[in-house]
Amino acid sequence: MANSVNTNRGALIALQNLNATNRSLEMTQNRVNTGMKVSSAKDNGAIFAIATSQRAEMGAQDAVKQSIERGKSIVDVALAAGETVVEALTELKSLAVAIQDSVAGSSSETKLINDFEAIVKEIHTSLAGATFDGVNAFKTGTQIDVTINTAATGNKFTIKASADAAAADGLAFTGTANSATGAWAAPAAAGKRAAYEPADVEAAINSFTTVLADLGTKSKSLDRQLTFVSKLQDSLETGIGNLVDADLAKESARLTALQTKQQLGVQALGIANQASSIVLNLFR
Repeated sequence: MANSVNTNRGALIALQNLNATNRSLEMTQNRVNTGMKVSSAKDNGAIFAIATSQRAEMGAQDAVKQSIERGKSIVDVALAAGETVVEALTELKSLAVAIQDSVAGSSSETKLINDFEAIVKEIHTSLAGATFDGVNAFKTGTQIDVTINTAATGNKFTIKASADAAAADGLAFTGTANSATGAWAAPAAAGKRAAYEPADVEAAINSFTTVLADLGTKSKSLDRQLTFVSKLQDSLETGIGNLVDADLAKESARLTALQTKQQLGVQALGIANQASSIVLNLFR
């Protein structure tokens, strides 16, 4: 090959190799800094698109969790009030037996009836107060749904249908119950003794415990859904990591090798650049 001061092929090759090393070094340093082998579409467009889509899905699952947790809170508040109501109904049954055992029209009957009605009013107040975020599972006319997945259809779980009767309706004892306000008006005086029989209280207990059983079943379902969403998020996060996370042990070793290679490349370029000066010796 002819010696030339115009073209230094060795320097060009050394420069090309040094530039390639610098690019690899920059890529490796970026992986070490970010901990990711795919941090932008420039690194790998297809993988970046998949990872971005799955990150969006993870974000949507956060909204699903919030919806389920809200539903659980609504049910938990209703169940807490339900425990109070069941205790009150148990006490009502004892009073109902005592009322039927008392002499009709006596002062004892009047006192027992007053106690009975006071407890019934407390029951209806408790039912109306079992509200979370403006929603009451014991009232009628309100559909209570929660989102349980990110699908376009079939993603709702119904806690209470709008057509379901209000729990207060089964605890009216022939009086007038207002589930919206929690008010209860006793039946006419002449019909109170007949309305406050143990059988009526037993029917009220059966009616209300059926409502509680349904809420309890749905509470367990929401617990399972919440557990599933949490596991799904963990799986999505692991899957995204498998796609984009860098192996830092490998990248660390690669970084050391490239830094050494860079230093050697600089030296090689320096040596190549000195080749043209050797031609000067021919003119001495």
